[in-house]
Amino acid sequence: MAEVAIRMCTPQDAEAVEGLRVAGWKSAYRGMIPDSFLDSMPVNVDRRRKLTAERADGVVESVAVQDGTVVGWVAAGPCRDDDRPQSHQGEVYACYVLPQRWRQGVGRLLFTHAAGVLAQAGRGDITLWVLEANSPARRFYESFGFHRDGGRQILDLGGPVAEVRYRRPAVL
Repeated sequence: MAEVAIRMCTPQDAEAVEGLRVAGWKSAYRGMIPDSFLDSMPVNVDRRRKLTAERADGVVESVAVQDGTVVGWVAAGPCRDDDRPQSHQGEVYACYVLPQRWRQGVGRLLFTHAAGVLAQAGRGDITLWVLEANSPARRFYESFGFHRDGGRQILDLGGPVAEVRYRRPAVL
């Protein structure tokens, strides 16, 4: 298999990113989020293109490309949580890989890239939100030194779904 390259996400990547994001949700979250919600998820390319083109200050979106195909996407930037407003606090907002490319190192490469970008921007104290029931993802984040910090929220995704916050303090 060809090497995976990481590059900045552009509006031209919207279709690929949105497709892999929705595919990731439908594959990873089945049994954690109501099927009716997952089955009705649209691949909204226009929305994704606009979000990418109008990216907020400090937000970085990158894609993993292999053999000319976008196989993963990560987004990170300033922490959005009200209780973490400091400039040194960052957040990984999303990290998705095409389901057929899972467990091939693409997610690890993307996540390492995002954490590095945050650290370079002075945001080395990093958090992320993960579905409480998503044990594989939680183990993945724990492998990077993240631990639950006590944050928890309930989302309405066609029914109540719990998310927990993970944190890794700045690595000195």
